[in-house]
Amino acid sequence: MTITRRAILGTALATPALAQWAPARPIRLIAPYPPGGGVDTTSRLIAGPMATLLGQPIVVENRAGAGGSLGAAELARSPADGLHIMVDAMAHTVNPSLIRGLPFDYATAFTPITQLAVLPQILIVPNSLPARTLGELVAHARARPGLPYGSSGNATAAHLAAALLVNRAGVQMEHVPYRGGTAALPDLIAGNMTFLFGTVSSSLQLVRDGRVRALAVSTAARLPGLPDVPTIAEQGFPGYELNEWNGLYAPAGLAAPVLARLHEAALAALRDAAVVARFDALGAVPVGNAQAEFAAYVAAQRESMARLVREARIEAG
Repeated sequence: MTITRRAILGTALATPALAQWAPARPIRLIAPYPPGGGVDTTSRLIAGPMATLLGQPIVVENRAGAGGSLGAAELARSPADGLHIMVDAMAHTVNPSLIRGLPFDYATAFTPITQLAVLPQILIVPNSLPARTLGELVAHARARPGLPYGSSGNATAAHLAAALLVNRAGVQMEHVPYRGGTAALPDLIAGNMTFLFGTVSSSLQLVRDGRVRALAVSTAARLPGLPDVPTIAEQGFPGYELNEWNGLYAPAGLAAPVLARLHEAALAALRDAAVVARFDALGAVPVGNAQAEFAAYVAAQRESMARLVREARIEAG
């Protein structure tokens, strides 16, 4: 997905026709991760504006555990009545290839409603590293097999982005997972890591302050905040794109009028001025695409993540 303001605003304004369904009681919004994280933040940001349009409170419920699959299992066994929804991360498309014995099928248990936001990533290196371009970084790693790279945790977006790059570059490197991206940054700044992918919120200011160097961004187009930093695709890896993202889901079998109304409410939330401002501060890009487009995107991501997990030999941490 190409991340441009024009495209995002265009899709966000393409709201469906007014649907007549209205919830009869408060809506439960499952956030399958702990409070304070990205999914929890997105959930709480959209809950208020969605509730205003729908006329019922939306109660965010954190059901963390097993990489988001515990909360997903809770939604999967909930009735498809519009009163049970979930915000999930890109792990929604990774877990099917990582976690064995799930009590549900990610491919059939849910109704994708819309993609809410994309969170771009920045490839950063320590100032002590001689590489000034992605090509130089690859050459540096190729000449020194086994160099470490960090991530915010096993099978996170940061790990997957790095694994995809390492795999496509054909270099041998050692993955060192941390408990969150913030925990990895001191070691990177100190030169103990060759590179890592950081979120805009955690990395952009470090780049501007000159404490680390940005070599590339993970998006298909350059980021407005770093116009001079090229994409990975521009630097010899055509088609490369791997970002964290959040989507909105309901259980499978959701009736069309209910789906249309929830989709309408989600897009209204993404246009809310306070939501837009908060996303911008976090370095997140609101999306709000059509339901069919999002469903196709989820299916395609599930296939590409399965291929990456297999080829990079990624295992559940």
